[in-house]
Amino acid sequence: MTPQQVELVQKSIQKVVPIAATAADLFYTRLFEIAPETRALFPADMAEQKKKLMAMLVTAVSNPHRLDEILPAVKDLGKRHKGYGVTADQYAPVGAALLWTLEKGLGPDWTPEVKAAWTETYTALAGVMTNA
Repeated sequence: MTPQQVELVQKSIQKVVPIAATAADLFYTRLFEIAPETRALFPADMAEQKKKLMAMLVTAVSNPHRLDEILPAVKDLGKRHKGYGVTADQYAPVGAALLWTLEKGLGPDWTPEVKAAWTETYTALAGVMTNA
């Protein structure tokens, strides 16, 4: 990622933080619409899962200067996901749901440059998780 992409992702996540609960709702609703088979991977009560999603997302993109600390946690998350039955092909709809959620949450701040930066970010994180 370029320094400009890092900055775009960091600035945009700060605009999502105030609407984190709504963003999490949007994300999971969209994910279950486009990949209904993923619903079985999650608990019936999604409240805690939604909080974990937003916390991990904020942590991962807010600290690119601390990659040595973040990457082991991302790898561990990937290993846990594999243990839950997540397959590599399920990362694509997750990425699609994430980008859709950010587009809805950021509104006019969702520019082609921000989309490209987030696409790069998700691709990198998903790559680390699937390779773990």
